Amino acid sequence: MSAFTESLKLGVAQITSRKMYVYAMVLVPLLCTLFFVGLMHRGLPLRTPVGIVDLDLSPSSRKITRMLNSEEVLAIDYRYDSFEEAMASVRRGESFGFFLIPENFERDAVAGKEPSLSLFTNMSFFVPGTLSFKGFKTGAVLTTAGLAQTKLTAVGVPDDATMALLSPVSIDNNGIGNPWMNYNYYLTTSFMSALMQLMVMLVTIYSITQEIKWGTSVRWLATARGSILRAVVGKLLPQTVVFYITGLAMQGLLYGFFHFPLNCSAWTIAAAMLLLVIASQALAVFFVSVLPNGRLALSVAALVGILAFSIAAFSFPVASMYGSVGIFSYILPVRYYFLIYCNQGLNGLALYYSRFYFAALLAFPLLGWVLLPRLKRACLRPVYVP
Repeated sequence: MSAFTESLKLGVAQITSRKMYVYAMVLVPLLCTLFFVGLMHRGLPLRTPVGIVDLDLSPSSRKITRMLNSEEVLAIDYRYDSFEEAMASVRRGESFGFFLIPENFERDAVAGKEPSLSLFTNMSFFVPGTLSFKGFKTGAVLTTAGLAQTKLTAVGVPDDATMALLSPVSIDNNGIGNPWMNYNYYLTTSFMSALMQLMVMLVTIYSITQEIKWGTSVRWLATARGSILRAVVGKLLPQTVVFYITGLAMQGLLYGFFHFPLNCSAWTIAAAMLLLVIASQALAVFFVSVLPNGRLALSVAALVGILAFSIAAFSFPVASMYGSVGIFSYILPVRYYFLIYCNQGLNGLALYYSRFYFAALLAFPLLGWVLLPRLKRACLRPVYVP
C-alpha cells in the first residue's frame, strides 16, 4: 500500500504541476459542451440561403417562390436572371443551391405539356445541401400536386375525390426516442462523448510518455516497487477522478440544465461515463505500450479519436460500411457508451438490453493490461526519439 500511495502522490503531483492538465481535463470538455449546445440550440439548422431563377415571371412562378420561401429550411436570399449567374453564385459559395422555373411554365402547365422544374444543390456541404434539396423537393411535389388538383377540378372532379386521388395514403410519422426531431439531442451527445474519449487518450499518453522523454520512468517504476501495474494505476487514478467529475458536469449540463431527454436512471448514465473514461485510458495505455514514443503514440490517438466521429457510426450505420472499415468501430469505447445512451437515455429500454455494451467497456482494461510488460521494458530503458 505504501508503494501504491507513493505512485498515487506522483500522479497527483503531475496533473497539478502544469495548467495544461486543467485545460485539457476540465475546461476544454466543458467549453465544447456549451459551444455545441449553443450551436445546435434550434435543434435543426434552419433558413439555408438559396436562390431562385424565375424565367417565367408569371403569377404561378411567383406563387412557387413564395411557397419555397415559406419552407422553414429555406431562405430565398438570391434571385438570378440566368442559369449561368446562379451556378456561378453556388460555385463561389454564396448560396447552397437554386431552384429553376423555366420559360412559359404557366402556359405549358395549363396546356398540359408537363413542364420541368429543376433544382440544383451543392452537396459538397452535406448538411445545408441536404436541407436545401429537401426544401426544393417538397416545393416541387406541392407544385405538381397543385397543378394536378387544378386540372381535376377543371374537368368537374369534386374536391374530396381530388384529395383522395392526390393523397390516397395518410402517413402518421412517429419519431421513436426523439419525437421532437431535435438534432441537438443526438449530435451534441455524440460529439461530447467522442471528445471525452479523445481528451482522455491524449492526456493519458502524454502523462506516461513524459516519463520516458525526461528519463524519469526508472524512478517512477522504483517508486511503485518495480510494478508497472501499480505505477500505471497510481498515475491514472487521479486523472480518472478528474475526468469523471468533468463527465458528470457535462451530463449535468445536458440532462439537467438543458433538459436533454433521459429516460433512465441518472446512475445508469453516470456509470456509463465512468466506464467510458476507464476504457479510454486502457486503450491509450495499449497505444503507448505498442509505441512508447510520445509523438507517435499521440498521433495515433489523435487519429483514432478524430475518426471516432465517423467510424463509431454516429451518422452512418456500421452495417452499411465496408467490412474493412466497419470493424474498427468495435474497438472504440465511445461507440458502446453511445449505444448505452440510445438504449437507456433515449428509448428507455431495460438495462438487460445494454448488458453487452457494459461488458465491452469492462473488457477494455484487459486490453491495456496485456502489453504492460512491453511498457515496463521501455520505462526501464528510456530512449527519447524526437
